[in-house]
Amino acid sequence: MSETFVVVGGDAAGMSAASKARREDPDLDVVVFEKGDWVSYAACGMPYYVKGDVDSLDDLVQVTPDEFRTERDIDLRTNHEVVGIDPEARTVTVAADDDRFEQPYDQLLVATGARAIEPPFDGMGLEGVFTIHDMDEADAIHTHVTESHPETAAIVGGGYVGIEMAEALASRGLDVHLFEMLPHVLQPFGESVAEVVEDHLRDRGVELHLDTPVEGFGGEDNVTAVDLESGTVPADIVVVGVGVEPNAELAADAGIEVGETGAIATDEYGRTNYETVFAAGDCAEATNVVTGEPDHVPLALTANRSGRAIGQTVTGTPTPVGGTAGTAIVKAFDLGAARTGILDESRAREAGFDPVSVEITAPTRAHYYPGAEELTVTLVADRDSERVLGASVVGREGVKRIDTVATALHSGLTVPDVEQLDLAYAPPFSPVWDPVATAARVLSGSLERPE
Repeated sequence: MSETFVVVGGDAAGMSAASKARREDPDLDVVVFEKGDWVSYAACGMPYYVKGDVDSLDDLVQVTPDEFRTERDIDLRTNHEVVGIDPEARTVTVAADDDRFEQPYDQLLVATGARAIEPPFDGMGLEGVFTIHDMDEADAIHTHVTESHPETAAIVGGGYVGIEMAEALASRGLDVHLFEMLPHVLQPFGESVAEVVEDHLRDRGVELHLDTPVEGFGGEDNVTAVDLESGTVPADIVVVGVGVEPNAELAADAGIEVGETGAIATDEYGRTNYETVFAAGDCAEATNVVTGEPDHVPLALTANRSGRAIGQTVTGTPTPVGGTAGTAIVKAFDLGAARTGILDESRAREAGFDPVSVEITAPTRAHYYPGAEELTVTLVADRDSERVLGASVVGREGVKRIDTVATALHSGLTVPDVEQLDLAYAPPFSPVWDPVATAARVLSGSLERPE
């Protein structure tokens, strides 16, 4: 009799695991329960659907439910919600169509993802107030903009989603106000990146309200204003993007251990405190490659990679899920910003490092080649070990250079190692000294101790 691998959640981690397990072991019964309609979709593309760069929500779907069922032979059941897990009996309780049933498993993956944080603001239930973390929410915003024709938008939160939605709605012709309770947007990217992005947002017509907590939203049935301590700002549509939190309650209720981050605790193979239960994606912790400690960084590649690894592990080839450096990149109109590792010096000190940093600005191409733009690079390292700890970059082109530093973090490279990397050079693509190598060269001087 074949074994059964049950997956709870049908997005990046869940479907990557199911697909890999099916390829590795054609005799394995693979059952996926997804409580909604959508599976295997590109959540990162939703702001661009709202903007109009993506024609249809269906364009964001990588593999359709029918393709999973017919081409990959996966027993995918949409609109089936797992409401309970019994790790001792190795069963899950599933609710669907006003019915409940028990599904046995031999191995289980919890891939329940994360949800948008909904602050306890007055007026969150008003028409025209949205969060954006799933396809239905993206569709609702798109429909509201298209059919209700709002004129003024309020974005609450200056993180990735806030910046991308500010661009999306401004590009649709709305007057956009962005509210951030901290002194700067993109807090994990560092102050120098934030200031460049803020100036660019203002140049593109976005009105920033920094260091400005929101108290709620006004209106009777439809939202009409954002309420602040200092007064109100008119708004016909509000998008709240203040972060996400892991959907870990299902696991916690079953006695599956949840870490200090609030996400499900796992080992290097994605296994929980139960031998036959795994967790991956936005609901699970991962190991930070800089600190070596558990971290919760909900990003698409982390979810896909960990799901694929677990799909191999459950079919007999133990495969580590890999660590996270928190590498991220965001587009703000004509500007790009990216970060990886630890940039905050206080956090670096808490992790036991003695941080040293430099900030340089260098051209993205040879100075004489047309189209060169300035790229600002901040590089952080530990003084004692000279190990690279993190970096940020901001500019109109070349921000994918952050991947060089991410590679250095995963490899444990030092600043001199990065300085000596044999990076590609041709005038249309880079100066002789790539901006990342230039930053490493400058930082090497700062790391030198006097005799």
